[in-house]
Amino acid sequence: MRKWSTKVLAAALGLSLLAGCGGGSGNGNGTGSSNGKGDDTAASQGTAQTASAANGGKKTELTFYYPIAVGGPLTNTIEAMTADFEKEHPDIDVTPVYTGSYADTAVKTQAGVQAKQPPDVAVLQSTELFSLLDMNAIVPLDDFIAKEGNDYLADFYPAFMANSQTDGHTYSLPFQRSTIVLYYNKEMFKEAGLDPEKGPANWEEMQDYAIKLKKDGRHGLEIPVTGFAYWMMQTFALQNGENLMTQDGKKVMFDTPENVEGLQYWVDLAAKHKAMPEGVTDWSTVPSDFLEGKTAMMYHTTGNLTNVKKNATFDFGVSFLPAKKQYGSPTGGGNFYIFKDISPEKQQAAWEFVKFMTEPERAAQWSIDTGYVAVRKSAYETERMKKYAAEFPAALVARDQLEYAAAELSTHNNGKVMKILNDNVQAALTGTLSPAEALKKAQTEADQALASFNK
Repeated sequence: MRKWSTKVLAAALGLSLLAGCGGGSGNGNGTGSSNGKGDDTAASQGTAQTASAANGGKKTELTFYYPIAVGGPLTNTIEAMTADFEKEHPDIDVTPVYTGSYADTAVKTQAGVQAKQPPDVAVLQSTELFSLLDMNAIVPLDDFIAKEGNDYLADFYPAFMANSQTDGHTYSLPFQRSTIVLYYNKEMFKEAGLDPEKGPANWEEMQDYAIKLKKDGRHGLEIPVTGFAYWMMQTFALQNGENLMTQDGKKVMFDTPENVEGLQYWVDLAAKHKAMPEGVTDWSTVPSDFLEGKTAMMYHTTGNLTNVKKNATFDFGVSFLPAKKQYGSPTGGGNFYIFKDISPEKQQAAWEFVKFMTEPERAAQWSIDTGYVAVRKSAYETERMKKYAAEFPAALVARDQLEYAAAELSTHNNGKVMKILNDNVQAALTGTLSPAEALKKAQTEADQALASFNK
């Protein structure tokens, strides 16, 4: 019988103390009912049965950790998807364990790795790649992928794969992935004399729109800060220059003139133009404020799209983030990882599960249920996604923005480096430090945190 668990688990140790990038509200059924069956199903059943035979005919049991970053009944959706997998793979028994936020899941996973009792498969932030490699915790997926054919990996969006690969190897597959988008209240746009069918195209327009949209009891714009200052800072960096880190995760580029300009622009929206709340705005407060009419625009994950769609009592729009020199957004969200200290039979079964969960039909339904971007190009060619996108074009905005997207901040010693940038960006937003001082300090501290990886 399939085992079931939705416990929030905690431990004293952690990979990263940061929450993940996005989540949504599912309907608790649609994804689980999708099948995506065919030749792939027959092949995966055969592989699973081979693994079972190698295991003496016994069921292969897997423990699967998964997080939910923003509230919603997605536990039901995951449970239904797992049930579908077990129907197609009767020799594999998966226990899904809801482990809270991305940070909670990282804590629980590290504790398991250190105790030599890791999960068999887990969804963790894509940014945990270097931390997991430093712990020697995960296996490369190259051999599994090679057996799927040359076109298999090419079907995943390159922007999502950027946090999955290093040194010529692939260590994870995208699952619940996102970019940051701009949500705006069309009715408030009309009221302010702005075109309700277009979001602001550039920084100058966003500042102008935010000022025009503010009034007593309402902000023009809100950008979440708690836990995500680094992620929001990346938007300004990418739009005005380059990403914040090198591809090998050993160096960061925080203190640049372009980044100082971007942080100054962000600070000025509140401190100078009074178009945003001053100080630090909570991640979960921002979508609530948007739905309650307390802000006309917000930066937030596309993982909140289904939540906004279900709960907004007004007409809203979704657009790319505004450009400076170019458009830009970091990707976000979670990937599937398979762990080392488990048997080859479990690793093979875990791969079958990962492959199943990311099949095109299933990826399409998961996107519809949650607002996350479907991670495979072919998912957008399915009839269900074509129909949904025709009815709700906003569902394609984050996908289309992937053309301008880049890897989320990920380095060795990742939790510490992220905290350094978070703390210093918050210091600038609260007026404790100037943007130039904050990024100079962040650069110095991050260089020290990464020094041992550059010897």
